[in-house]
Amino acid sequence: MREALIEAAFQLFLVHGFERTTVDDIVARAGVGRRSFFRYFPSKEDVVFPEHERCLAEMSAFLTTSTDGEPLDVVCDAARLVMRMYAANPEFSVQRYRLTREVPSLRGSELSVVHRYERTLAHYLRQRYAGDDAGALRAEVQAAAVVAAHNNGLRTWLRGGGQGDAAKAVDQSLIFVRQTWGGVGESAERSTAPAPAPEDDVIVLVAPRSAPIWRVVQKIEKTLGDG
Repeated sequence: MREALIEAAFQLFLVHGFERTTVDDIVARAGVGRRSFFRYFPSKEDVVFPEHERCLAEMSAFLTTSTDGEPLDVVCDAARLVMRMYAANPEFSVQRYRLTREVPSLRGSELSVVHRYERTLAHYLRQRYAGDDAGALRAEVQAAAVVAAHNNGLRTWLRGGGQGDAAKAVDQSLIFVRQTWGGVGESAERSTAPAPAPEDDVIVLVAPRSAPIWRVVQKIEKTLGDG
């Protein structure tokens, strides 16, 4: 029933457009009543994103059991669950991508879902970085970076019509995040306190005022490592 409603809805969206298609149109095409529709979907918009609730639950379950390993690697693996959901049905995923580009209300719904993924990853990272003075900030920024990189790779694949390897496109984007943050983020098990320096050991770093704090930290750590 659920799959029949999704199929009927997208057939109508492609012919008549999202805005001109009503719930009554969808149930009529699927041959069911309105009550059946609302048993599966709270609104017409929810038909467009039918698998995200399940994927969010899978992501939460995955993170709950992932207590070892580098935290950044774990959240990258968690983000790949979303990619696999899209890659499982390329035709439907491409249709949805094109539809959301055309309908402002759907873009808003999509952003809401993306934010929920980001919050799920950030919550996990905050737990892993507990005890670190900058742990909460690191968690928020890393989660946002992972989601942005994942979506960049996924949209590259979708813009290509769902052809090629979705995993490769996403992995290439996530590699950038790991290269950027891999030397900066530390797990809660590792001490974040710097080793005491000799009194005459002075480091002077020049950076633009507009430079992001993570870039400044990265330069400081590189200088200390070179020394």
